[in-house]
Order: sequence, then structure tokens, then C-alpha cells
Amino acid sequence: MTEPVKTPANAQQGVKLKGEAKTARIPIKIVPLEEKLKKPSWIRVQAPSFNSRFYEIKDILRSQKLHTVCEEASCPNIGECFGKGTATFMIMGDICTRRCPFCDVGHGRPNPLDANEPRHLGETIAALRLKYVVITSVDRDDLRDGGARHFVECIQHTRELSPHTQIEVLVPDFRGRLDIALDLFAEGLPDVMNHNLETAPRLYKQARPGSDYLHSLKLLKDFKAKYPHVATKSGIMVGLGETDEEVFEVMHDMRAHDIDMITIGQYLQPSNGHLPVLRYVHPDQFKVFEDKAYELGFKHAAVGAMVRSSYHADQQAHGAGVTG
Repeated sequence: MTEPVKTPANAQQGVKLKGEAKTARIPIKIVPLEEKLKKPSWIRVQAPSFNSRFYEIKDILRSQKLHTVCEEASCPNIGECFGKGTATFMIMGDICTRRCPFCDVGHGRPNPLDANEPRHLGETIAALRLKYVVITSVDRDDLRDGGARHFVECIQHTRELSPHTQIEVLVPDFRGRLDIALDLFAEGLPDVMNHNLETAPRLYKQARPGSDYLHSLKLLKDFKAKYPHVATKSGIMVGLGETDEEVFEVMHDMRAHDIDMITIGQYLQPSNGHLPVLRYVHPDQFKVFEDKAYELGFKHAAVGAMVRSSYHADQQAHGAGVTG
């Protein structure tokens, strides 16, 4: 089992590395394509509207000192989601202890946890009158419990201030802390437990340094065994070099580990300092993946080029029969 990629001991706390500065120390170096693949016609991103709630949501988030993965990971759906008044909240800061070269979230030595963040998050969700929220985080390998208790406190405050809001959490892998983390969730359970596998196991060393495919599967299976009434969910990207057969194999592994819901979307390169896109999957092939997912017994499958783990998460949960 590989060890998490270490942040240099002399790294300055609170300084966020992005792009090439972030990926300089990963085990397998990024090799850019001689000529980038041209984006196909089916890749379309809707720009945020000035007449939407886009800037209102951003102002509220800044006033409460909150972050969203929508912004930090440069999600292509941010205009649509913010415009509809929905967001995926990113807790525990905006600096990750991992250096995944597909991800646009910054890397470095994170600041200490903000003890007021769970309350601020609950107040914000209540103020926005959200019916469904996703709470995710950066990896926090610096914390003894990987941040699990902070997740639970966020769930508790949200339940208290917005009792009718459904809560999905998109968690890190809690490497080396799994038993502690899963026990802590007994104090505050989500409606959906989500943890992304991201890609095929063959590509983990280059795409997810510091992570382990079998460990991520174990997290979801162990959670389901401990809390069987909570829906579990995972997602992958395509375009990193995987084959269609490898996608099918990952889907089989998910079902063998009692995962209820799946998302499959197209990887888009955030910058030249990130892994290149090696293929754009055609909509017809996404339909093949979707059909296979339901054949394997997933309760819900969100599959398509612009699908992201938290995109239309409320609709995904409803499709899987998740009720508040």
C-alpha cells in the first residue's frame, strides 16, 4: 500500500500551490501531449448568468468564510448550480495535503481547523433554505482522525438548523484512520455517503498518488456494513487513459462492495500543469456505461460528459430512493 505523498517539512503553512508547482513532486511526471485533443461538440459549459443567484451565493460564502469545491476545483457546472441556488461546500480549508494531478484544488500545509466552521456552515445552509446539500473536504492527512469529527459536527449543526435538509458527504479516504473515522459518524450520519474512486486501479500511481484503490473500496463497504440504511455512492472520470473494459471492471468492483450509486463523467484538464486528456468519450459510449450500471444493479447512475460527483446530487439521491 503506497504512502501518502509527503508535503515538504519546510513548506509554509497556509501557502497554496497550484498547477505545476503542485504536481512537481508526484511519483510519475506529467508528460504533455504534443498536440492537445480538440474538445468535441458535445462538451458545452453554460456561463454563469448575471441575472442568476451566482454572485449572491458567492457573497454569502465569502461573508461566512466558507469555500465550495465548485470554485476550488474549477467545476464546469458552477454557473448552473450557483444559478439554481445550490452548492457543494468544501470544509476544512482550501489546501489539500495530497497532490492529485487531475485535481485543481491547491496543495500545501493546511491551516488549523476553524472551530466555528460547522456553525457557520449550518447557518449558511439555513439562510439559503437549501433542501439538499453536499459537504466535501480537502484531504487532511495532518489530522489524527482525518477530519471525520469535523464532518460530523457540520452534519450536526446542519441537522439542528435545517432539519428538513438532506445531507450528502463526499469524504476523503481517511488513510490509516478508517476505524476511528467510521465510528465517529455514528454521532451524525449523512443521508448519502460518497467517496470517489476517480479512476481505474492501474492509473492510481500517476493520478492518485498517496491513495489506494482497495482501501477506497473498503471504506465504502465497511461504512455500508456499519450503517446499512445509509446510501453509498462513488464516481470515476474517463479520459485519463483507462479502457472501456477497465471502466466495466471498476463498476463490478463497486457493486461487489455494496455501492448503491455511481457517477461517470469526462475528465477535463484544469491547466497545462495537470494530466492531459487522453480521450473524449462519445455520448454513445456513456450510454453503454449507463446501461451497464443498471444491469449490474446500481440504484442510480448519473453518466455523461458533464456529470460530476455532486452535479444534480439531489436528483441522483431521489432517483436512488433516498428520503429525508
